[in-house]
Amino acid sequence: MTDPRHPPGRNGFAIDVGALMRGRLSVPNVNLVTRPTGRVVRQAIEGELARAGSRVPVSVIDLTGVRVLDFSCADEVVAKLLLRYLPPERPGDIFFLLRAVEEVHGHAVGEVLARRGLATVCDFGDGEFRLLGPATAEERAAWSVLERSERIGAGSSESLLGAGGEALLQRLCERRLAYRHRGGSASALSALARLPSPR
Repeated sequence: MTDPRHPPGRNGFAIDVGALMRGRLSVPNVNLVTRPTGRVVRQAIEGELARAGSRVPVSVIDLTGVRVLDFSCADEVVAKLLLRYLPPERPGDIFFLLRAVEEVHGHAVGEVLARRGLATVCDFGDGEFRLLGPATAEERAAWSVLERSERIGAGSSESLLGAGGEALLQRLCERRLAYRHRGGSASALSALARLPSPR
């Protein structure tokens, strides 16, 4: 049976949703088209995250093996997963990256994120990560600078992001779109998933 988990880097692991459906859930096809199916898949993902514990801060939810994703399943699998790990009482300190096929998954995911007021970092397979979901122009600009820089050191946010840069960076971290290190620096999630353990 295919293991739905595979490591993108030392700080993260990917959960292949298609492999999860075909293997552990024994779903005969890899179409996510009913809310009950989406709920079962999300619960299985949460089980994988619980087993991973706190050893990795970044989880890549890989939808590329899913042929069809409707709005109800995008809400169950993506939006509700993000919502569960957003508040301070979240079950684990895990950040999410999404891997998807834009023409297959992009519209449904973007729509449910907009409805919920959520955003996530997404890899559409074109070699660049994008910020998907609602965000202010200032948040998008700050996220883009962080993505290009990979890491912004403590005390460097104002020089790189301009006046109010530290507040913007903090907002990205609060929205789980960037990772704040104990020393005060911040990393792009895409870079963190590839690098040695954060300090």
